[in-house]
Amino acid sequence: MTEQDVMKRIRHLPCWQGEIDATPLGGGITNVNFLVTDAVAKYVVRLGEDIPEHHVMRFNELAASRAAHAAGLSPAVVFAEKGITVLDYIESRTFTPEDVRDPATLARILPLIRKCHLEIPQHLRGPVMIFWVFHVIRDYAATLRDANSPHLRQLPELMVSNARLEQEAGPFDVVFGHNDLLAGNFLDDGSRLWLIDWDYAGFSSPLFDLGGLASNNGLSAAQEVWLLENYFERPAEAQLLHRYHAMKCASLLRETLWSMVSEIRSAIDFDYAAYTAENLARFHAAYSDFQHS
Repeated sequence: MTEQDVMKRIRHLPCWQGEIDATPLGGGITNVNFLVTDAVAKYVVRLGEDIPEHHVMRFNELAASRAAHAAGLSPAVVFAEKGITVLDYIESRTFTPEDVRDPATLARILPLIRKCHLEIPQHLRGPVMIFWVFHVIRDYAATLRDANSPHLRQLPELMVSNARLEQEAGPFDVVFGHNDLLAGNFLDDGSRLWLIDWDYAGFSSPLFDLGGLASNNGLSAAQEVWLLENYFERPAEAQLLHRYHAMKCASLLRETLWSMVSEIRSAIDFDYAAYTAENLARFHAAYSDFQHS
């Protein structure tokens, strides 16, 4: 679909009041996003079809988005149809990893994560998915083998690591996870924080979100302990730390294979090869530390 076709589709949506102005928003690597202004307000329009190879199903994203709004975490869904979602626009600042690492900001983020995990299930309606990172990794490996990916030689070793991490990360608690806690998914409107983009949402382990938050944003070891102790409201004993670090490694491994698959499947203009190399190096470093802990 050309940009002209996209703009035509956006203009013909039935939710607008009067004439609209639409401009592209950058930053999306699984969606194409636009800022739209009509006679009443501003909105974010997200365009994206299902991406089965990434376990992104838009019915699930829509259910999670609506429940997240009901829980007070995310902007309201104004309109939705196949392949397109319109949300209220939040005048805000998008976080960077440096923002997330700030202790005062991290203390504001943690309650959002707990609220996501514990309150969103009270508002969910209809079928929703489970996000089991170890299955996702195995499925990515199968996709890479089927496509004769240039990364094939690395897969056997990575799958051995995945099996060990799945064994070591249990026993498992289950919550409703966001499962993509990049800095760019946190917004600050000056008075409160928002959590956005529910592409990968689903029932998961709380340790996956905590490990993902740490690995995506470069938290220090001391901050990771703080995160665990304040999330679980108890000291971070050795077993919890071991399970956490296993899940943190799994988070990095999943991000690595996500990028490997995106190298061969995504049409979005993004340097996936560089992103693969960066995350593979980070995974190897974290897994080496885990093995020697």
